[in-house]
Amino acid sequence: MEEKYIASIDLGTSKFGLCVARIKGDDVQIVYYKETPSDGIRASIVSNPMKATAPLRKAIKDAEDQLMIKILQVVIGLPRSEVRQETASAEVERFDPDEYITGEEIDQLKEMAIESYPLDNPAQETIYGAVAQSFSIDDHIQLLESQVVGTLSSTLEGNFKVFVGNRRAVTAVDKIFNSIGVAIAKKYFLPDVVAKTVLNENEMDSGVALVDIGGGVTSLAIYQGGIMRHYASIPFGGKVITGDIRTECAINEDLAEKIKLKFGACLPAKLASLSEKVLQIRLCDPYKEVSVKYLSEIIDSRCREIIDAVLYEIQESGLQDCLRSGIVLTGGGASMVNLTTLFKEVSGYDVRHGYPRFLFTAEVGAAIYDTSATSAIGMVLAAKDDHMPDCVTKPEVPSEAEAASEPEEKVTEITDREIEKGKTGTLISEEEFGEAVGPAKPEKPGRKRRPKTPSKVTWTKTVGDFIKNFTLNIYDEMNKDDEEENSNK
Repeated sequence: MEEKYIASIDLGTSKFGLCVARIKGDDVQIVYYKETPSDGIRASIVSNPMKATAPLRKAIKDAEDQLMIKILQVVIGLPRSEVRQETASAEVERFDPDEYITGEEIDQLKEMAIESYPLDNPAQETIYGAVAQSFSIDDHIQLLESQVVGTLSSTLEGNFKVFVGNRRAVTAVDKIFNSIGVAIAKKYFLPDVVAKTVLNENEMDSGVALVDIGGGVTSLAIYQGGIMRHYASIPFGGKVITGDIRTECAINEDLAEKIKLKFGACLPAKLASLSEKVLQIRLCDPYKEVSVKYLSEIIDSRCREIIDAVLYEIQESGLQDCLRSGIVLTGGGASMVNLTTLFKEVSGYDVRHGYPRFLFTAEVGAAIYDTSATSAIGMVLAAKDDHMPDCVTKPEVPSEAEAASEPEEKVTEITDREIEKGKTGTLISEEEFGEAVGPAKPEKPGRKRRPKTPSKVTWTKTVGDFIKNFTLNIYDEMNKDDEEENSNK
């Protein structure tokens, strides 16, 4: 079965999440995932392409160096803010009413609805995607996609939710990747992709609100009957919490972000003994002191604003009574301590964290299973289902035949004749010489061992040393023979 690689990049306000997966059939194995600080992005929209290019290029280069590959193309997510939802419909007369309705016809109907939708300002707007709501045929109305495929009808009508976004935001993303030299294989509308990564079928069918809390935007996607029925975005997220900490503590943004991640929590009354701790920030003399309780109060007030905005959008959708499975929190901001408890207390819904489901295996660290990785993983899984081609090139490895044909390293050997002629060779150490010659054989009792010049030796230190040692050995042996003969006389 053919093996291929898919690379995805989550263009977040606070970080770039780059994921590379090895795909073999239905098997998905994550071989690389890393988050790097981003720049030039505000509320998930590229505000400064020049600033965003440098950290993105470095993130791609780091992945290529570690995996020893070349990334040719990637899948990315479209911005989640400045998106509005509209309704659209399309209808066709079928050529053969006696043939089954197929999934290809549904996709063609969706494309018709997207292409025929009248944009208010085509120069500034573009359609990010569409989600089928219901279908009608000759004898039935309000059918789901799974119900209409396989039926017989002379007509087919579909109703869709169309998501309209900022065209300039897409153009800025294209410009960044063109300057880097990496192609964009496909752009995904992230709320639907993330939902299929963290929600199960029962939740999506019974009714659930997926809240994705990012650095610059919080998005809401409501599912009921297995279909996304409502989408809304709130133009603030974890960055506003960091900004409040920076302002109140009079520190820089980088330090405020680290303090938030390390000591941040909601509900200061539930921190127990931790609220009595005091942080000492040694940036000046005298150093600053900030209590964990006061830090929690800052975070708690901002989180309540995010919750109020989410509940307002749920109320506006008209689906507030359909959320039998409650609220699921995902995204980088969802990991805040006590946030799920605060959501539950304020909203009254059941609330849980939305982690990536076990639809893959991984060779990387635990970060791949965190809420902040759901977007990057979701795009990989969606690209696999869309039969995306290989996104990378791998280094050429010589075949066994080529490796066997390569010339072997020659060992310089020298004979005693060449020594006499004064030829020289490669220097080797005494240890190497001992290994080449091998251990000396023990002498048998009653027998004399006469010196014997080897016909061929593996090179010693130098020619001069070899001749000197060889001559001294012969001289010693000759003296021993003379002494033995004199003693016998």
